Amino acid sequence: MSSSSAAPAAKPPMRDALVAAAFQLFLERGYEQTTVDDIVALAGVGRRSFFRYFPSKEDVVFPDHERCLADMTAFLAASGEEDEPVRRVCDAARLVLRMYAENPAFSVQRYRLTKRVPGLRAYELSVVWRYERALAEYLRTRLAGRPDGTLRADVIAAAVVAAHNNALRSWLRSDGEGDADAWVDHALGYVQTAFARPEPAPATPAAPVPTVAPTARAAPAGAGAWSERPDDVVVLVTRRDAPLWRMVRELEAALGRA
Repeated sequence: MSSSSAAPAAKPPMRDALVAAAFQLFLERGYEQTTVDDIVALAGVGRRSFFRYFPSKEDVVFPDHERCLADMTAFLAASGEEDEPVRRVCDAARLVLRMYAENPAFSVQRYRLTKRVPGLRAYELSVVWRYERALAEYLRTRLAGRPDGTLRADVIAAAVVAAHNNALRSWLRSDGEGDADAWVDHALGYVQTAFARPEPAPATPAAPVPTVAPTARAAPAGAGAWSERPDDVVVLVTRRDAPLWRMVRELEAALGRA
């Protein structure tokens, strides 16, 4: 007789199980009151397993930053000469946003925890600095040889990180509601306006140049009935409110009849 019972749900990967256990305890007991031993006990693994995935307790709070930093570095390394540098680093910053937006509930939870724990805020700043350094190193290479190339690279990298983080925090403060991409695109737009090279305008066909057909005028006696004289075209430029007699006088002077 066949059994209709469903197969047991697969266990989450070890890394995810450790993160889930850690945050459960952080919320119940507080970050400072939770030890690595507490986390591994709840996850049902040994200490060695924990440190295989996370070098410290702080790292379990930011489990995806190493992967994201590697993705950003690879993205920048794959850039071509045709890529505008400022737009490229803005696109690289969006990889960080994508990491947060993949799991809004977890990202908001981590944001709130980080605000309460000074040690985590300091750790987060060190992570942000690594992102900024990756952007600056790429820009220094692309801007090498330009006046103030190194200074410009560092300023742009700092501006990208500041704009991205301002928009990201605004989105997190709204509990992860709304379009995170729109928040960040708006902020990075200021950076691109200030530093990026303008995109070339699409080519437009040149406007046709108006031409004036040569006019024929009566030739002097003995020269035939009519003679083609292309240089006999006269253009009179005058004020709209000029009296007619003045226009006639100027026209006669131009024709040599004054």
